[in-house]
Amino acid sequence: MAVLKRYVPRLFISIKYITANVVDRNNGSIVATASTAVVVGEVLAMRVKVEGPEDGGGRGIHVVVGKEIEKKGLQSRTKVWGVVNAMRSSGVKLMLEDGGEGGIGREF
Repeated sequence: MAVLKRYVPRLFISIKYITANVVDRNNGSIVATASTAVVVGEVLAMRVKVEGPEDGGGRGIHVVVGKEIEKKGLQSRTKVWGVVNAMRSSGVKLMLEDGGEGGIGREF
């Protein structure tokens, strides 16, 4: 059974800043955004709850952590996990995947 991955996070990391968006893949619109520091995950989670679908439309927000770390560089691993863990602890339903577009997700 194919899992629809409608809402996904997009992280932008520089030496000084981190910005995160939750994007609706159906139309490319940004559902929520936050920037700067690890608090980004908490702010992003809060904004998803206020401005967008709280649970990603019932399916959750899909995160391929390994892919994000690979794209952002190994030195950004702590920042990526900081955003993911803050979103999860703030009550956003996340589907963490092992990798690849058709990867198996684990609900958190």
